[in-house]
Amino acid sequence: MAYASHLFQHSKKLRIHQRADLARWLSNDSQLFGGKRNDAWAVIEKRRYSSAAANSTVMSFGASKKDVSGTIMKVGSPIAGPLFMKDFACSQVHWKRGFSSDSGLPPHQEIGMPSLSPTMTEGNIARWLKKEGDKISTGEVLCEVETDKATVEMECMEEGYLAKILKGDGSKEIKLGEVIAITVEDEEDIAKFKDYNPSASGSGATSANEASAPTPPASQKEEVEKPASLPEPKISKPSAAPDGDRTFASPLARKLAEDHNVPLSSIKGTGPDGHIVKADIEDYLASRGKEAPVTKPVAKDTSAPALDYVDIPHSQIRKVTASRLLFSKQTIPHYYLTVDTCVDKLMGLRSQLNSIQETSGGKRISVNDLVIKAAALALRKVPQCNSSWTDNYIRQYNNVNINVAVQTDNGLYVPVIRDADKKGLSKIADEVKNLAQKAKENSLKPEDYEGGTFTVSNLGGPFGIKQFCAIINPPQSGILAIGSAEKRVIPGSGPDDFKSASFMSVTLSCDHRVIDGAIGAEWLKAFKGYIENPESMLL
Repeated sequence: MAYASHLFQHSKKLRIHQRADLARWLSNDSQLFGGKRNDAWAVIEKRRYSSAAANSTVMSFGASKKDVSGTIMKVGSPIAGPLFMKDFACSQVHWKRGFSSDSGLPPHQEIGMPSLSPTMTEGNIARWLKKEGDKISTGEVLCEVETDKATVEMECMEEGYLAKILKGDGSKEIKLGEVIAITVEDEEDIAKFKDYNPSASGSGATSANEASAPTPPASQKEEVEKPASLPEPKISKPSAAPDGDRTFASPLARKLAEDHNVPLSSIKGTGPDGHIVKADIEDYLASRGKEAPVTKPVAKDTSAPALDYVDIPHSQIRKVTASRLLFSKQTIPHYYLTVDTCVDKLMGLRSQLNSIQETSGGKRISVNDLVIKAAALALRKVPQCNSSWTDNYIRQYNNVNINVAVQTDNGLYVPVIRDADKKGLSKIADEVKNLAQKAKENSLKPEDYEGGTFTVSNLGGPFGIKQFCAIINPPQSGILAIGSAEKRVIPGSGPDDFKSASFMSVTLSCDHRVIDGAIGAEWLKAFKGYIENPESMLL
């Protein structure tokens, strides 16, 4: 008996000690858990897994299944979960691990819409490659997510079963962190999530939160329970007699009088307070004999015919492009510098290089490839234009990465040619063609379009646009707009001597916070030098 009493007292002290630890934990991390009962149970679960959780409480990419079993995650926090996006190490997956609770649900994972690009705020589910009930293994692709930039595959890092798909194929505008699927570890738990609803799953937390809410004082409770007395409505009674020349009539009487062209001022009302009613109009008509209703002349419909139109939904890339361009024009002080460059020598060099390419089996070099190379070398010579503006400093880049604008059916893409100043024309030509094809197939990966320091947009070659001003692609400070080449007559060596030459107009859009006018002109001078003497690009 004494031994049992000793055990009871020891157990009681242990429970008090655990509650004290729990209170301290919640007070220190009240912002993390929000004081919810379910979160308190999560803390207890954490202490149960103290040996496994001693290493880390946040799972990173590459964590093993053993690490996951002892991990306590904050609900909705942008941390790495059971999935990762292929070839995109910096992506974030919103998820939370569920535990058995009052709802009766077994342990499970809620997978949220991940963040796959820095500008992404929502995404679409292109298609699911796994079905509900399928077993999932490490490295298998679950679904394809359409971001604001491209379509990215999501792979699984943890074995289990796909219990429920909440956002099916073609689901649009899913916010970051919104639950898209549920996974479980045991196959027999799949059926328990047949009618699963994310909002319903939070009912336990809601009820716990309500139960843990402090009870208001008695005086406040009485004030809450006592309904607020509403002010009595003030009913304004009509005056005994109409004032002035105003005539009071019921809507039906007015309609009848209007149809029969009866002046209301000539009728004495017999309704309440002298109002004219329908019977008064009928008596008036009977007294003067039946008259055919006066038909109003039908005005000829001169309105324009309705427009015939089709509403085209926004694609993700078009929406993000629109927001970025609007931000650019509203916040960046643009100014424009235009220069004409003679491209006769450039075209001659291109012909020679393409002859070599055809012999060796390489891809043909375009004028745009030569422009990219010349722009990259000019940025190397005038590095002030290879910079970005921040609130505290101007960041000048050592890498020269050129974004190239590519138009597709889905919208405008700008894949990047990295270190373009260090690459040969053949390599640039290959990369531009491969990236343009991937853009048209909507299969660009984040590394294919992120990290650019300058942009080139060419509407001259494909469309024959003579000259235009492009909008800067933030956070860059410059973009070069390429127009078409045209033949012009120019003076020769003698007074009566004339000759023709091909000239191409180029316009540099500059961020005046970073590139002063003289710096922009110096860059254009260097660019023009490379275009008009293309052999210097090969040195």
